[in-house]
Amino acid sequence: MILESALLDVLPGQEEAFLSAFAEARPLISVQPGFRSLELRRCLDEGRDSRFLLQVEWERLEDHIEGFRRSAEYQRWRESLHHHYRPFPEVEHYGEPVLRA
Repeated sequence: MILESALLDVLPGQEEAFLSAFAEARPLISVQPGFRSLELRRCLDEGRDSRFLLQVEWERLEDHIEGFRRSAEYQRWRESLHHHYRPFPEVEHYGEPVLRA
């Protein structure tokens, strides 16, 4: 399992529009081969209520990089969501946990 992680800094005042667009765009990613699950969390720290953490579980790295990112659904995802945040998020991928407590 691969964990994709991205910090999304939504433009102030666009948080509700972003959440609405995300709810509409979610099916575009959830039907992709290798998709397992996603979580979108809002930052609770003072002054950071426009920041969201997106974590997506994929079966393999290729399912995200070669599958979803090259799909027609990704183009629609990008058109629906990317104009809501700035700067463009740094997306990272993580492997299996090396430690659990």
